[in-house]
Amino acid sequence: MKAIKLKYIVVAAASVLMMSCSDFLEPESISTFDTNYIYSNVDDARKGVNAVYSHFGQDAFRSRLSNNMAGNTDIEHQSGWTNSGDRYQIWNLDALESNRDLDIVWTYAYRAIRDANISIEGLRASGKLESSDPVEARTMNHLLGEAITLKAYWYSILAFYFGDVPYVNEAPVAGGEFLLPKEDRNVILAGVIQDMIEVEEKMMWADETPFGIEQVTREYTLGMIARIALQRGGYYLKPDLTLARESDYLDYYQIAKDYTAKLIALKDRELPADYRQVFLNQSKFISPVNSEILFEVPFALGNGDVAWNIGITVEGGPTAAHSFGSGNNYMAIPPTYYFSFDTLDVRRDVTCALYKINSSFEKEFVNNRTNISQGKWSRAFLENPPGASSAKGTGINWPMMRYADVLLMYAEAENELNGPSGEAQEALKRVRRRAFSDDLWTEKVDEYVDEVSVSKESFFEAIVDERAWEFGGEMIRKYELIRWGNYSQKMEETVEGLKKMADDAFNGTGNLPDYMYWKVNESGQFVLLNPNTKVVAPPDDSWNQVPFLLSMHDETLQYSEWITKDWANYINGPQPGVVRYIFPIPTSAISNSQGTLTNDGYEF
Repeated sequence: MKAIKLKYIVVAAASVLMMSCSDFLEPESISTFDTNYIYSNVDDARKGVNAVYSHFGQDAFRSRLSNNMAGNTDIEHQSGWTNSGDRYQIWNLDALESNRDLDIVWTYAYRAIRDANISIEGLRASGKLESSDPVEARTMNHLLGEAITLKAYWYSILAFYFGDVPYVNEAPVAGGEFLLPKEDRNVILAGVIQDMIEVEEKMMWADETPFGIEQVTREYTLGMIARIALQRGGYYLKPDLTLARESDYLDYYQIAKDYTAKLIALKDRELPADYRQVFLNQSKFISPVNSEILFEVPFALGNGDVAWNIGITVEGGPTAAHSFGSGNNYMAIPPTYYFSFDTLDVRRDVTCALYKINSSFEKEFVNNRTNISQGKWSRAFLENPPGASSAKGTGINWPMMRYADVLLMYAEAENELNGPSGEAQEALKRVRRRAFSDDLWTEKVDEYVDEVSVSKESFFEAIVDERAWEFGGEMIRKYELIRWGNYSQKMEETVEGLKKMADDAFNGTGNLPDYMYWKVNESGQFVLLNPNTKVVAPPDDSWNQVPFLLSMHDETLQYSEWITKDWANYINGPQPGVVRYIFPIPTSAISNSQGTLTNDGYEF
């Protein structure tokens, strides 16, 4: 069971927001209290800030932004061309203004920003930030940091999905200006970065707070300063479908370096040796502080979609022989990613699951042969099965940032500023050491890093690769490819790589497994005979044969359609070689703006 039950009291400007979303929240009405009263004391101020978190419990985040909308990339993908439904339009980059998924993301992003602004204004007006009681002053300043950081998260997301958007910095009041025009995304990102910089030193570390990593703490805020600084310093899509980068981009790489370095200096920690346990902890409801996870969204039992639409497939239902329920995987891992790993890298078999769990509670090879799923989460890892007919609402937390990310952001920023210095190399080595047993460190860590450090360019490409291997299935790759400006390039490389694998398997010229052989051994373990290479035949008839790379060949079309169509609009969209990842502002927002907002540019 979850170790801590944290209640969120969900407060809006003049009324109570609607519903609970996490361990943090089970709503309690305080609608009779005004804002001045709420932020006059620590307990009610906590409830006010909790309102900002509540929006993580809506579909806008728990299924859409956390995973569903964050494909397609070179490491996670889905077939958007097979259906005209809302999420398919997003996967295929042809979403309409009427798209309901975009509407709920826009709506709940601005609701979260509204509630953050209410908290920010209430806390600043309370006089408690300078309280003579040091505990009260510190707590109130920390609450301010939480609200500011959550607001920054939502603006980062809005910039990635919609580009320039209205920049709201005041709580709603009667007679206030609600019909704001679009603001330059660079102005917004610069603003939220500065807001976090001004507050982070007065925030608490996770080990000083009652709820640890299940709330925003100083660690996460420092990490978010760096993450959004890299977004601000990276490439972005302009309305004429060209990629741009501001002339001051190195200033933001410097910010990213400074604030990752600050976190490393003030609150360094060793990466946990067991990579698998980092994610297994979430399915076991274990949330250690001063460890890998800096912040995870704390879903309550009965809420959250982790291991329902992302993770290892589990076939459940009322006739199943188990009580874990049903879970699917919306984002398949392409074989090019699976085979990009060093075969001795422990992260591969944690990240890439080649098995599913059937209704008899037995493991078998994945459906559709190459439909590899994210292995980091599974409802079958839960200690208390949620019921045979259960599906959504596993209560498994979602990781928002890990310490490995901080180390790799530091390495990337330092390399951009100064090349592959010793400090940049050591940060990369720290991440790679966990990926290999220590007897392999000389070859797989030291010699590898020496080899990729011959130039700034080669070290950057190593960072691109390392982030893929480290964060597969965590659905942050899309945002990285956007800011690096290599989104379309990586999609084209993926498609060409898949085609070559299919050709080699069909022609018998490759060394990778055209067939895979699997079985469940006497100990009940799922075993692959040849996860890395082709074999002529299994040693005995106890092995099941499944076409693997050979299944990507099509007798009529040459290649399975998902290979040629899943990434087609990412390679040859309205502007070939440029991914049109920006989506139209939803119809409801356009209508409510009374002419202030329009969908201009991007060939909408």
